[in-house]
Amino acid sequence: MANTLSKEVNLTKRVQTGQGPKDWRFCRVVLTARGQIRPDLVILGGKEERHPEGVYYLEWREKGKRIRRPAGRDATDANNQRLAKEAELNAVNAGVPVMPETGDSRVLLRTAITDYLDDVKLSKKPKTLSAYTTALQYFAESCHALHVQDVERRDLLKFAAFLRDKKGQSPRSVYNKFESVMTFLKANKVRDLIGKNDWPRFTEEEPEIYDKEELEKFFAACNEEERIWFEFFLMTGEREQEMMYTYWSDVNLQHATVRVSHKPDRNWTPKAYREREIPIPDKLVRQLKAWKAKSERTCNLLFPTAGCKPKLDFLDCCKAVAERAGLNPDDFWLHKFRATFATWHLWAGVDLRTCQQWLGHKDVESTMRYLKPQRGQEARAKVNHTFVGC
Repeated sequence: MANTLSKEVNLTKRVQTGQGPKDWRFCRVVLTARGQIRPDLVILGGKEERHPEGVYYLEWREKGKRIRRPAGRDATDANNQRLAKEAELNAVNAGVPVMPETGDSRVLLRTAITDYLDDVKLSKKPKTLSAYTTALQYFAESCHALHVQDVERRDLLKFAAFLRDKKGQSPRSVYNKFESVMTFLKANKVRDLIGKNDWPRFTEEEPEIYDKEELEKFFAACNEEERIWFEFFLMTGEREQEMMYTYWSDVNLQHATVRVSHKPDRNWTPKAYREREIPIPDKLVRQLKAWKAKSERTCNLLFPTAGCKPKLDFLDCCKAVAERAGLNPDDFWLHKFRATFATWHLWAGVDLRTCQQWLGHKDVESTMRYLKPQRGQEARAKVNHTFVGC
């Protein structure tokens, strides 16, 4: 004979009772006399307490085993889910056929992360994939939510603190990883969790550039090969990977230009998929002509290693030259050549839009960072020229 005892589904809320990650408890919700839920109120220690944080859960028993399922953050919706589940269980208990559930639409946080990274792998560069992977691994490590739909504002605030305190990340790194997680949540339709004041903050540092005097010492310590590498960095403003994947077909010596272009045969694309053309000075044209006369004609790369592979150690070579020149290697890195390229052009009167195009920036604000005030003797000469005859 079928069991006709009424099935009851309880509604609880998992709330935080202390500061530690383990201080979360499932508490009974508070209902009105008509059985309606009172939002954010739970019974804790025999008393009613208000807890806006946390997620509601349905609880019932099947075959002597307790089943617990998340029901979201909205109190009314959670209670409707409770009533629907209770009606379903009682129908089954009474022998009334019911349509099987289509399943919980919620997605486990770790499953959502795996699926998202699979999509990133298909559409983004390996470097971008690596950045998202690290950020989301850290988020999964710090976040208690079981499902991606259960992530709350507090989880994001804790994540920023986790990056700063547990992982020792710089303010800029905290911001970048936080931004990656917000992009992931938006892709999973989880929005409006935080306000603009909740975002991590960092101080935008002024880009450093090389002084002409230190570059003279640096280039004096270069051999012929090293000199063309680093003068190419300086005079084109290319990023490291752009230079690694520059082909001879990108170089037009007659028109004195270098292109940054897609290389499908090497599975490489420019940043933000933006191709561009950069004018180069006559000095570099002459150097490239001489370099081409000595180059291996069977390799299409401008600066290859053995086997026509892209050169991967420009930074190590840069620091080795600096040390050889008696300069501090810590003051020399590749992007500093790009910053110097941009700043010197802006000082020389090249307009922002043109410089933006040469650099391959998506917006002019990125280029404006390099619009640094002039200092030293050049600044003094301009000040004196302004007041000639006064």
